[in-house]
Amino acid sequence: MCGIVGYLGKADAASVLINGLRRLEYRGYDSAGVALLDDGKIVVTKAPGKVSALSEKARAEWPAERFSRSGTGIAHTRWATHGPPTEANAHPHLDQSGDIALVHNGIIENYRALRARLEAKGHLFLSDTDTEVLSHLIGDSYKSNLFQAVCDALHQVEGTFGIAVLSAREPGKIVTARRGSPIVIGVGEGETIIASDASAILSHTQRVIYLNDNDIATVTADSIDIRDLNNVPVTREIAELGFDATAAEKGGYAHFMLKEIHEQPDALANAIRGRLDFNLGTSVLSGMGTSPRELAEISRIVLVGCGTSLHAGLVGEYAFEDLANIPAEVQQAAEFRYRNPIVSRNDLVVAISQSGETADTLAAVREAIQKGAFVMSLCNVVGSTIARETSRGVYLHAGPEISVASTKAFTCQVAILLMMALKLGRGRRFSREEGMQLAKAIESIPDLVARTVRQSDHIAEIAARYAKNEHAFFIGRGPMYPVALEGALKLKEISYIHAEGYHAAELKHGPIALLEKDTPVVALACDIPGKDKTLGNVEECRARGARILGIITEGDHEAAAVMDDVIEIPRTHPLVATIPAAVALQLFAYHVANARGCEIDQPRNLAKSVTVE
Repeated sequence: MCGIVGYLGKADAASVLINGLRRLEYRGYDSAGVALLDDGKIVVTKAPGKVSALSEKARAEWPAERFSRSGTGIAHTRWATHGPPTEANAHPHLDQSGDIALVHNGIIENYRALRARLEAKGHLFLSDTDTEVLSHLIGDSYKSNLFQAVCDALHQVEGTFGIAVLSAREPGKIVTARRGSPIVIGVGEGETIIASDASAILSHTQRVIYLNDNDIATVTADSIDIRDLNNVPVTREIAELGFDATAAEKGGYAHFMLKEIHEQPDALANAIRGRLDFNLGTSVLSGMGTSPRELAEISRIVLVGCGTSLHAGLVGEYAFEDLANIPAEVQQAAEFRYRNPIVSRNDLVVAISQSGETADTLAAVREAIQKGAFVMSLCNVVGSTIARETSRGVYLHAGPEISVASTKAFTCQVAILLMMALKLGRGRRFSREEGMQLAKAIESIPDLVARTVRQSDHIAEIAARYAKNEHAFFIGRGPMYPVALEGALKLKEISYIHAEGYHAAELKHGPIALLEKDTPVVALACDIPGKDKTLGNVEECRARGARILGIITEGDHEAAAVMDDVIEIPRTHPLVATIPAAVALQLFAYHVANARGCEIDQPRNLAKSVTVE
């Protein structure tokens, strides 16, 4: 994986493709390449490193007229899976003849067997990748029809793919297909853009078609013919993206992450707007598509996700049990289908994924559906695979999130989970008055976050005192425990500091052995049930010379007295407090990473949308 762009039209294809890759670079950025159809031949240039290196190489190696005369091409920015990030392993890959070029996201699981078979037929491979095997397989299957050759090849592969294929023998045409890895087609005026993410399409058109699994499309500048892998025509509706190219720009901020942290008041307002009923003290989440009776029959809730989404689910677990009196548990999505989970028709499985394309979470969704559970999703990307396959769920409406480290998606996920818990709670144990109070607290979230974000300069001053440390501990109790996990994840993602999150009670059961003088301990000691116990754990750390940064409630002098540094968040409902607390830790991680001179938006070894298992 990770970023695909294809173009057919009258514009300078090379520039369109490279600009599209820049918009997708957050998805993977260890190498990049572009293939053009020029004067009846396929020409390719590739480079390790970022898209800027590819752009410089293309303009140095290719004549200027190639940019103006070629209107067809494909391109890719890579996050390495098979083989190191070298020029040879970068996409596009050619077939044996050099007449067919391919870019690919996903993993071909049986590529070794296919490669051995092709090598026995005389094929010579130049890379370590599974993708090159697929390009050779298509070339080996080619007779006179690129569409049929791609179909024949894909019938032989096991695994996941999102591909775009170009042939010198069939100019003005790209064949694209998907299984488990997203492909979206932008429908323009006299031009068509293929991409793995709508970010690459925004500057061209708002009209898009999302391919389903096992769709294969033959695309020209003026037409799109979609079929399944058995060559049966299928119909896919044209959708509107609903946001413009400026949403994917930095807008004057130094980094996308900082911009997205500052966007959270507006993002949360969008996530909450129109979804609270203050008269009945409940929430209105039409996407759940359920009646009060159906909700009352839910006996258990299972939340599945990975990384940041998993942490949001852990906050949701507290909310569902505390507010709705429903047993809830969180499972790592990658484990869900492999552990033969016990689910029934009265269980609600909630799949949480910012991109809606996370491969492990999608696999969990399919397993839960297969076992007869009631399944819904929380996604940020409209038209994403998980959103479509669950058919029930709630969109975050957080807007595009470009930085690899998730910020506004996490806080919007938690806000939606709180509203889901409120809705379920009102059908069970929650009174109208209690519901009205919580609804008002949820409504206040954008303001609470705005007040936290305004402390950015203060947090930067604190962060500078911790930037030279190489280890850090984050501790919390109750719903602040998942926030501790998320805070540690943010710090390690972008600053490369070894950071671990622990339940505060677990510190003395082993991890405290690692504490040394001046080791940072970030303590989530907000004024919630269990705060006194957390302050006791802080004292244990202080006794061993640790330096304590406290995330505390405004005006809590008792908590401030045992901290070396404090960041205050507004007083609110204990579950709601998780959101401004998380924002404070996002800012702390950002400013630490900035002080260390790290590549904040594109941290090493990571990718935004993990579409391989």
